[in-house]
Parts: sequence; C-alpha cells; structure tokens
Amino acid sequence: MSKVITNYFARYSRKEWIDYFMSTHFWGPVANWGLPLAALADLKKNPEMISGNMTTALFIYSSVFMRFAWHVKPRNLLLFACHFTNVSAQFGQLGRWMNHHYIHAFEDPYFKKLRLEHAA
Repeated sequence: MSKVITNYFARYSRKEWIDYFMSTHFWGPVANWGLPLAALADLKKNPEMISGNMTTALFIYSSVFMRFAWHVKPRNLLLFACHFTNVSAQFGQLGRWMNHHYIHAFEDPYFKKLRLEHAA
C-alpha cells in the first residue's frame, strides 16, 4: 500500500504538474468558472430579470474565447470547458428571454412554480 502512495506522489509532484497548477493556464479558467456557474444558477430565476443585451454579449464573449482556448498552444481544455458551459447556459438564458418577451411558446418553469405555489 505504501508503494502505491509513494508512486502516486512521485507521479503527481513532478515539476510539470507543479508548474501547471501554479500557472495562469490553470488559475485563469478556475477563476472564470464564476460566469457559467452564475448562469446555471439563474436558469430557475424570473426571466424578467434577464438582460437580453448582456446575455448576448456573454454568449459572444464565451464563443470567442472557446475558440481561443482550442487554438492556443498548448491547448487549454479547462478554459474550453468553462466557456463551452457558459455558451450553453447563456444560450438557454437567451432562449428563456426570447420566449418571455416575444415568442411565448412554452411556460417558463419559474412561472409554473409560482402558479403551483399560489394554487396550493
């Protein structure tokens, strides 16, 4: 058992790993995860609070930086995953915003929850 632990620490305490975890290639995307996490948390909030302009700007911003993360050398997959998640979340928010203000094709889960609470 001690040999397994020793091998684990020998493998993951190499200079390359330490350099990676102390670089902006790691901490930049970690700090950037606040955007998609906030967007995912907002998916259940009132669609009247969604800013169409800001959602569109964040969608374009993450699309551009997702492409950048893919083409930069060395490829930054952590940043790519962060912006892919944000593009997906912003696309969902943009769909909710468009439905609420223009399309009215489906009932938003926020209003469905309010309707059920008032009916009880």
